[in-house]
Amino acid sequence: MNKEAFLKKLEIELKIGKNSEYTLKNYLSLNKKFFDWVKKNPEEVSEDDIKLYLAQNFSNHSAISSIIFLAALRFSYSSILGKDITANIKRPKREKKIPTVLTKKEVLSLFESLNTKKSRLMISLMYAAGMRVSEVVSLKIDDLDFDDNIGHIRQAKGKKDRIFNIPKFLFLRLKKYSEKQKSLGENYLFVGRNKKRMSSRNLQKIVKLTAKKAGIKKDVHCHTLRHSFATHLLEDGTDIRFIQQLLGHSSISTTELYTHVSSESLKKIKSPIDNLKK
Repeated sequence: MNKEAFLKKLEIELKIGKNSEYTLKNYLSLNKKFFDWVKKNPEEVSEDDIKLYLAQNFSNHSAISSIIFLAALRFSYSSILGKDITANIKRPKREKKIPTVLTKKEVLSLFESLNTKKSRLMISLMYAAGMRVSEVVSLKIDDLDFDDNIGHIRQAKGKKDRIFNIPKFLFLRLKKYSEKQKSLGENYLFVGRNKKRMSSRNLQKIVKLTAKKAGIKKDVHCHTLRHSFATHLLEDGTDIRFIQQLLGHSSISTTELYTHVSSESLKKIKSPIDNLKK
C-alpha cells in the first residue's frame, strides 16, 4: 500500500470514528509529514525510522508534540494495518507547565483595545464563559436561549455537551447581534467575510494582535482567556467542582491545575506564625 492509499484509509477511519475536525486534520498532517520524510511505503517503516524522525524533528519541541505524533501514528497503523508500530517507543514525560493567566486589569485592557463590536463580543464571550476557541466559532444562533439566559455548547472536546450562563454584561448585545445574524439567514453566530463560519486561526490572530496593541507583554492566545476565566473564578471563591463543570473537564485533577496558578488565593493564606499567641 502506498502513502496516498494509506492516508485515504486513515481519513475514512477518522471520520467513521466521529473524531473532531481538529483531530482529523492534525492526524492526517502528522502522518503525511512523516511519510514524506521517510520515503517508504507504510508496511516498510521500521521502529528505528520513527525514532530517527523523532530525534531529528522533535528534539527542540515540547514533550506533548512527540506524544501527539506517536498517538497519530499509533492510530493510523492500528486502524489500517492492525498493529501498533509505536508500542516499544518510550513516550517522553509530559511537562507540567503553569499556564499563562491575565490579570483582571489586563483582560479589561484587552477588551478596550479591540477594534470592532464583533471582535469585542467574540473575545468577551470567550472569557465570560471560559470557552475554547473551537467552541466560540462553532456556536450557532439556536444554541442561545435568551428566555432561560443560557447557551449550549454542543459536542465539545470529548464529545460532551455543556451549558453556560449568558452574562448580564453581554446579554443585550449578544441578543441583538444574534437577531441580526438570524435575519441575514445565518446559521452560525460568528461568520467571516466569506460568509462561512469564523475560523479558529482568524480568532487567534485577533487575540494575538490585540494583546500586543494593549501593551500586554505575556504570550497571549485564545486559551489564555479560558485559563484566566478559571483562575479569576477561583480567586473569587468559586468552588473548584463548579469550575470543573463550567470548563467541561472530565477529571477534577485537570481543574486543580488552577489552584497552582491563583496568586490571589495564595496571598490569602496566612503563615502559621501569624496565629501564634505572643
